[in-house]
Amino acid sequence: MYPYTNEDAAWQRLQDIQREMENSRLMAASQPRVALETLGRLAGRVWLLAGLASRRPPRKRPHSIRHDAA
Repeated sequence: MYPYTNEDAAWQRLQDIQREMENSRLMAASQPRVALETLGRLAGRVWLLAGLASRRPPRKRPHSIRHDAA
């Protein structure tokens, strides 16, 4: 029987925990960027759905008011 089985398992578990911590740190560091990108996409969709990005007909020119001299 291999005498260091428990030590090897403990060492493997320690490495797994370190890997998990590093991955969670990297994910946490990238969250603000991801949130801003998602927010930007959402704002773009809202803009289109609201019709704000669609072309509007040109505005009519205001008519000048002529005062007739009586």
